[in-house]
Amino acid sequence: MSLNPVRPWRSIDRRKSRQIHVGNVPVGGDAPIAVQTMTNTDSGDARATIAQVQACAEAGADIVRVSCPDQAATAALRDVVRESPVPIVADIHFHYKRAIEAAEAGAACLRINPGNIGDDTRVKEVIRAAKDHGCSIRIGVNAGSLERHLLEKYGEPCPEAMVESALDHIRILEDNEFREYKISVKASDVFLSAAAYQGIADATDAPIHLGITEAGGLVSGTIKSAIGLGNLLWMGIGDTIRVSLSADPVEEVRVGYEILKSLGLRHRGVNIISCPSCARQGFDVIKTVATLEERLAHVKTPMSLSIIGCVVNGPGEALMTDVGFTGGGAGSGMVYMAGKQSHKKSNAEMVDHIVELVEKRAEEIEAENAAAAQAAE
Repeated sequence: MSLNPVRPWRSIDRRKSRQIHVGNVPVGGDAPIAVQTMTNTDSGDARATIAQVQACAEAGADIVRVSCPDQAATAALRDVVRESPVPIVADIHFHYKRAIEAAEAGAACLRINPGNIGDDTRVKEVIRAAKDHGCSIRIGVNAGSLERHLLEKYGEPCPEAMVESALDHIRILEDNEFREYKISVKASDVFLSAAAYQGIADATDAPIHLGITEAGGLVSGTIKSAIGLGNLLWMGIGDTIRVSLSADPVEEVRVGYEILKSLGLRHRGVNIISCPSCARQGFDVIKTVATLEERLAHVKTPMSLSIIGCVVNGPGEALMTDVGFTGGGAGSGMVYMAGKQSHKKSNAEMVDHIVELVEKRAEEIEAENAAAAQAAE
């Protein structure tokens, strides 16, 4: 029996968007949904920024954004781009010349907010720089910085105003024969964001970057992002995502992957299925899961692991996981491999044993994938 059976009710029909590239990462079309984050170091400090970019890439980030508020930042950006293992997006606000400098420094994409970048003439100069240096562009509309004339027209930030802003600036890019762009319409309010994203998804075939801006701290921001982004992704909307948290950018990457993994849209690392624990538990489930999350963080191969405290749900959950452990009392539990009972192990030895089994199974899966790929050539 397959551990990952296909079910029609699990499928998501993704919106048909055209494909662009952010460096070597395809965005849109049938490409995997890219996970992004943003550095929070002093962008003028190339060494610190490079270290954070590399940590985010190791956590699985496909693309990393770096703010470029001044010339010191765009000067350091050249070193950041050279040392980065993933494409770099330059985040530009207020001064269009920073966008031109970032393009010259090798940024793969320029993120501009039309509401604060300046008039059409300045936007055109940014487009010219993007063309000259092979950059894509993200039009980043934000409810907190809409153009004055739209606020006067609509009276307040609303989905209609955000979509109109986006379409106005898409028109500028299109009029200048520039098509390598993606778009975002972010707000900190989940309802406003969702409505704006649905509106822009209906109005254009451009790739869409999803985000709930200023979502909050690690716990509250994760919940808000999971609700907002999860619903949009479930509707098939979204080609890249960034989870905005007041936390380490590495956590943004982890949360982003967990959202995508929960919907079957991306698969990376060990998916741990665990119970919340109760009086029936045969071992300390919470402590065990926390330890396993830390010790298995280096495993990138997609696979599943069930850690269940007792036999009520343990055997059933283990049927659908690559490796499983179910508490059985008397200081030991049952180990499952590929959904079948394999052997017993004491609680004291359980963590080390599971880590060893998962690492071994990951190596086997990688070898199987390599053999299949070679056979297909």
